Amino acid sequence: MTRAASPRLDHAAIERVRARRGRSILLFLTDRCPVGCAHCSVDSRGNSPTIADFDLFGRILDWIAREDAFDVVAISGGEPFVERRGLTLACDRLAAAGKRIVLFTSGVWARQARTPAWTRRVLEQSTTVYLSTDAFHMSHVTGDDFVRAARQVATSGAWLVVQGLDDATTRRRIEELLARAFGPEWPARAEVNLNAPLANGRGAALFFPPAHTPGADFGPCALVRNPMVRYDGTVVGCCNEDVLMGRGPARLRRRAETAQGFAEAARAFHDDPLLRVIGDSGFGALTRHPRLNDLGDACFANNCDLCWKALDRMEGRGPPDRLMSAMAALGQETPQ
Repeated sequence: MTRAASPRLDHAAIERVRARRGRSILLFLTDRCPVGCAHCSVDSRGNSPTIADFDLFGRILDWIAREDAFDVVAISGGEPFVERRGLTLACDRLAAAGKRIVLFTSGVWARQARTPAWTRRVLEQSTTVYLSTDAFHMSHVTGDDFVRAARQVATSGAWLVVQGLDDATTRRRIEELLARAFGPEWPARAEVNLNAPLANGRGAALFFPPAHTPGADFGPCALVRNPMVRYDGTVVGCCNEDVLMGRGPARLRRRAETAQGFAEAARAFHDDPLLRVIGDSGFGALTRHPRLNDLGDACFANNCDLCWKALDRMEGRGPPDRLMSAMAALGQETPQ
C-alpha cells in the first residue's frame, strides 16, 4: 500500500508538537515485550499484561480519532509489535482519521528474514519510527536485525529516529549500523537521538542520578501539556511511566471507560492550575508559592522528583488554591 502523503516529522518537529498543549497523545499499547532489557523503564516482560478488553480499547481509539486537536499520536509499550491485533487496529483507525502516527519499537520484529505484510502495513501508516538500540538492546536484537529493521522503515517511507543511551559507545555503534544499512548517505534517511538513562522500572536498580539541581533552576516541563492513555483506560497527565504503573501522586492518574470519560480526564489535567504552572511557567515560578518555597533551594535528581514532591505537598481537600490559580493564569502559554 502507499502511505498518505504527510510532512516528514523528525525528532525536533515532534518535540515542537509535544510542546503545544493538547496537540499530541501517547497510546501505551501493551506492557508486554520479549526483549528483556535490564534497563527497561517499565519492567516489561514476555508475560506482562496486554489488551484483554478490545471493546474498551476500541472506545479509546474512537476518542483519540475524534479529537481534532490530537495531531500526533505516539504508540509505545512494551513492544507494540507483539500486540498484533491492537497495533493494526490502532494504526488503521488512526491513519483513517488523519492522525500522524509515531511508533516506538526495539525492532524485534526484524528477527525474521522477511517482514510480514501486516508489519509493513503498520510501518507504511507511520510518519516516524523511533528504533531503540544500545548495549542493553544489542544482546537481544542483533546488528543484522537492526539493519533489516532500519531498511524496512526507510522502505515504508517513514522517517527513522534511532535512540539509545547517551554515551559515546552507543553513538559510534549506531552510526556504524546506519552506515551498514544505508551507506555514507544515511543522514538523509535517519537521525540519532541519545537520552539520559531513566531510573524507572528495572532501570531503578542500575541508575542513580545525583540530586544536584536546585528546584528553582528547573524550567517548564512540556510533558504535562499532553496526556498518555493505557490500553486499560488509565489516563495520566504526563509521560512518566512510573505514574502509569500506579506509582507517584494520584493527582496525575485517572481511569475511564467511555470516550466522554477519557476526554474529561484529559481536560482535568489540562485545567489543573498546578500542572499548568509546571508546564507553562516552570518550577522556578512554582517554588515561589508559600507552601513550596523551600523546594527552590532543595536539590533534586530530575524534574519528576520535584514534581511529585510539589504535588504531594499541595494535595488536600478544601477550596481551590487561589494563588496557584492566579499563577496559572499569569503563566499561561502563548497560543501557537
